[in-house]
Amino acid sequence: MHSAAHVREMTDTQLIGHYKSSGDLALLGELYTRYMPLVFGVCLKYLKNREESRDAVMQIFEKLVQSLKNHSVEHFKSWLYVTARNHCLMQLRSQKGKNFIEISPVFVESDYVLHHEDVSEKETDLSKMEICIEKLVSEQKACVQLFYLQQKCYKEITSLTGYDLNNVKSYIQNGKRNLKLCMENNG
Repeated sequence: MHSAAHVREMTDTQLIGHYKSSGDLALLGELYTRYMPLVFGVCLKYLKNREESRDAVMQIFEKLVQSLKNHSVEHFKSWLYVTARNHCLMQLRSQKGKNFIEISPVFVESDYVLHHEDVSEKETDLSKMEICIEKLVSEQKACVQLFYLQQKCYKEITSLTGYDLNNVKSYIQNGKRNLKLCMENNG
């Protein structure tokens, strides 16, 4: 078990290695948090919708839980950029039935190509999201973080928090709505 301070000091490569060996989602959560502005920005660029982009950020995190175990990743930031873009292109393809070209993360790994369009705006959006999460009432905050960032199921959250199952569902639903409202009001 790593201390929170120790985890924050780890490099991306160290976090990936420890995550692969332990499966500890807290390590993956720390790694992903570092690049949420990038992922959100990529999603916003392609999906052109803030709510869909926020949902995509969570869906991409869910994909990482398995895909990071199966891939050897040297440059996480560029690999994640391409993963996020492909996710969005797939989503657009399924919505509109259009053909999109997917870019393999392997190509980006070899060239370490990154597009930094509007990075400061993306970082601002993540800062807003973090501020808004902090503004949630403690029960909502705890449940939202466990559900979305640590990928815990309802049963796990009830045992971790001691909250009733119906309350957990309510806290997650209300927390998500309050987070969305807060982001829009500060957007």
